[in-house]
Amino acid sequence: MRILILTHRVPFPQNGGYAIVVCNTIRGLVNQGHEVSLVALNARKNHHEHTDDDNYLLSKINYRAYDIDTNVSVLDVAVNLFSRTSFNIDKYYDAEFEKLLVRELRNKDYDIIQFEGLYVSLYLPAVRKASKAKLIYRSHNIENQVWQRMSEQKNDPFKKSYLKMHAKRIKNYELQQLNSFDGIAVFTNQDRNTLLGYGINIPIEELPVGLNLEHYKPDFTKTEFPSLFFLGSLDWLPNREGIEWFIENFNKDLTDGDLRVKFYVAGNDIPERFDDYDVMGKIFIQGEVDDALEFVNSKSIMIVPLMSGGGMRVKIVEGMAMQKCIISTSLGAEGINYTNHENIIIANNYDEFYEAIKLCISDEDFCKNIGINARKLMEEQHNLEKVTNMLVSFYDTIKL
Repeated sequence: MRILILTHRVPFPQNGGYAIVVCNTIRGLVNQGHEVSLVALNARKNHHEHTDDDNYLLSKINYRAYDIDTNVSVLDVAVNLFSRTSFNIDKYYDAEFEKLLVRELRNKDYDIIQFEGLYVSLYLPAVRKASKAKLIYRSHNIENQVWQRMSEQKNDPFKKSYLKMHAKRIKNYELQQLNSFDGIAVFTNQDRNTLLGYGINIPIEELPVGLNLEHYKPDFTKTEFPSLFFLGSLDWLPNREGIEWFIENFNKDLTDGDLRVKFYVAGNDIPERFDDYDVMGKIFIQGEVDDALEFVNSKSIMIVPLMSGGGMRVKIVEGMAMQKCIISTSLGAEGINYTNHENIIIANNYDEFYEAIKLCISDEDFCKNIGINARKLMEEQHNLEKVTNMLVSFYDTIKL
């Protein structure tokens, strides 16, 4: 098959959930002999040095990135208050990119065009007119649900009202767009049920995150025990709010209390103000790390204090592949077919996190067994070849 994948950001380097999902999808399809093209919006104008893995994928596909300015001024935000749409979506529309995309589609026939998330769905009408391909929407999150859940975490009446307003606008847009595709792929059964509840009447397929498990090689001899860590991109608000909640609630326990364990925070786009959380010898705000898997391997207990958001958290899937003992909220672990206290530990409030951390830092064998069982779950249900077969079968049913 000839497959075109559209993304709202460049998936290189592969250092975040979105990029990892996109690149593993490409890898799986290429490995099966399909012809893959990738067209990406480049909001960050990212011109990094490619890794060997990036270069391998780029050598196997047709790739084009288009620079786009997604900066929004204070005036734009103010004007948007009187609009029916959300600037968080509108800022990804670029008329020149749409023309480029239409030219691409007129010059080449595709069997499948896959839209990776809501932001590139802005180009759906133009793509539909220019191509006879079947159009697939991959739902990384139910976007309005992310905003609604964030609003529920706010105590400030203005912030709560503002977030609810955007949730409503984004929901209206989602409902308007999604039935215009030929099929939808979701990561979790929860997201599938949500879309069915919205009245979406096109085929919806649940496909888990697929990993090339050969990349994940845990080495306990290089792991610090006990140690806590968080890894995630803080340009995604649910991640930022989750880790802020954790640090503000556990700061005293980690620095002066009974939780005798070092805590490391790493990831992309960590605000400078997070430096204030750094406590010498106890809490380490490391920022972006050169090798995410090496960082994960070096620590023993992963925390995912996610209070809003949706979809499947790729960092948890990767952490399980690396045999980590993971403490997560039930929302953070959504979509993963876990068993609590067998291959993950679920904690949804301060008391549950406290007890889970206390248990884990005092029992290394318990942590190792949780991690070993987590890896087994990944091998059974998140193997890239198996997930790719499911995706291609979905394509085939849509093409009929």
